[in-house]
Amino acid sequence: MAYVCAHIIPIPYLFTQTHVNARVVSIEPETAMRRSNKDNASQPAPGRPHGTRPTMEDVAARAGVSQMTVSRVLRGKGYASPAVKARVSEAAAELGYVQNRLAGALAGEVSPLVGVVLPTLKNRVFNEVLRGISEALAGEGLQPVFGVSEYSPDSEADLVTDFLAWRPRGLLLPGLEHSDALVAMIRRSGVRVAEMMDADGTPIAAAFGFSQRAAGAEMARYMLSKGYRRFAYIGSLGGRDLRAGKRFAGFADTVRAAGAQIVAEYVTDDPSSMVEGRRLTAEALAAPEPPDAIHYSNDDMAAGGLMHCLANAIPVPGTVALSGFNGLAFLDALPLKLATIETPRFEIGFQAATHIVADEEIEIPDIRDLGFRLVPGETC
Repeated sequence: MAYVCAHIIPIPYLFTQTHVNARVVSIEPETAMRRSNKDNASQPAPGRPHGTRPTMEDVAARAGVSQMTVSRVLRGKGYASPAVKARVSEAAAELGYVQNRLAGALAGEVSPLVGVVLPTLKNRVFNEVLRGISEALAGEGLQPVFGVSEYSPDSEADLVTDFLAWRPRGLLLPGLEHSDALVAMIRRSGVRVAEMMDADGTPIAAAFGFSQRAAGAEMARYMLSKGYRRFAYIGSLGGRDLRAGKRFAGFADTVRAAGAQIVAEYVTDDPSSMVEGRRLTAEALAAPEPPDAIHYSNDDMAAGGLMHCLANAIPVPGTVALSGFNGLAFLDALPLKLATIETPRFEIGFQAATHIVADEEIEIPDIRDLGFRLVPGETC
């Protein structure tokens, strides 16, 4: 699978591509013979020099059928007998022929690509979303490709423009906030689109996620029920993560409505990480009047905060309570189970991609709220 454009990477490469330094190796004679025999098993079509890419015409000649029949078989469209399908598939395999599936897009057809825009790869949250997308598209003849915006609206617009140039089967976008120009471009294209991870707003067509504000409010109610009154918030990305901003808004509104306080906000410009969570927790607890509870934008940051407390013998939750967001699997390895909100990341990716595959008519806007689950943990 080739790279589609400078910013877009096929999803399987996320998990399988390995970069190694070039090196010279000696090959034993037996190995060389095996490789030679393997190479000889796939010879070019008669009259074609070595190194020349085989064509559909070559496949047709070897299979004894027309090029139109080869096209029908390889595209899975139209009728061909099982025997003909077998001959065409065998001929293509022998020649090493790979169909140019993007040629149809250049001729005005829809390509077999589903464009996926991710806000970042620096947070493990999106691994599960990608797994859901890949599983939904498996066996459908569609190839997911993705690009990373790093929470930049301009980068998102560039990625979507690149995707649309290939006439994709569909687009999967993060969140519900996009520029007016981008929304207009997508609507003009007629491409099927699904937005993921949010339900607070109006989607272009269909959205699959949950209420970020409600998730923040749920955690606030839980921490308030434990008696905490002085809260700090620790976040990342300088506020560029709009969904984290919605969660904090829901959290803060609930805290204040109960007569409690948000005494401090610590938001780094850097991406979320345990390192940043640990650093900002140290800063928050060193304040003259430290909080008795800290809510973090996500589990990575909260786990860093927990590590700071454990390393400095600060009782959790005795001196300070901690809570995160996402319910990531690595939390099971922590000495204390973190209070968090568990989100249906796999299901979001799966249902959003299934929407692209189904190609059914929907009533717009269509918001699928998949909910979330409070995990009480041991840190509150």
